[in-house]
Amino acid sequence: MKSALTSSSSKRGQLVAESTRSVPNGLVLIEEPDAGPHLLRIGEAAARTGVSERALRYYQELDLIIPSGKTPGGMRRYSEADLARVTRIRELQSLLGLNLEEIAVVLQNDDRIAKIRELYHDRRTEIAERRRLAREGLAIQEDLRAMVESKRAALNTFLADLDAHIDRIRGLLQESGAKNL
Repeated sequence: MKSALTSSSSKRGQLVAESTRSVPNGLVLIEEPDAGPHLLRIGEAAARTGVSERALRYYQELDLIIPSGKTPGGMRRYSEADLARVTRIRELQSLLGLNLEEIAVVLQNDDRIAKIRELYHDRRTEIAERRRLAREGLAIQEDLRAMVESKRAALNTFLADLDAHIDRIRGLLQESGAKNL
């Protein structure tokens, strides 16, 4: 039996099987390797994103990512959207210095913002509901900004401490240079 695979725009790059087989968590059960869009094996996904296979498995344990597909043998398969999410995780770690718990909050908020945007632009959504959705989206963005501002304040404090140490060491070097003349 061949499974036809199609993209679903409503679920962050997730793929949906058109066959009648039900698969837990909305994953694709890949019955024929060449059916549908190309999904990567875990090693390929790890190489493309610059993380280890172990990290990908750990991100999945923490529900930060959900591979878009699985083989009948249980092997994970990753879509381009999955890779983009891993890249986002790495950026949040390196750029903002967020820990994985904080990243989970950001990703949940990203997912909720995407859903809000979809509902807001749905022509069937009434004006009052659009206003409620806009307020919810604003609150999410303001909370994220507060988190980033907190990180920035901590970085500024750290930089000020480094500057004080650098100034003290430069002073010691100048004193020792003047004594040796």
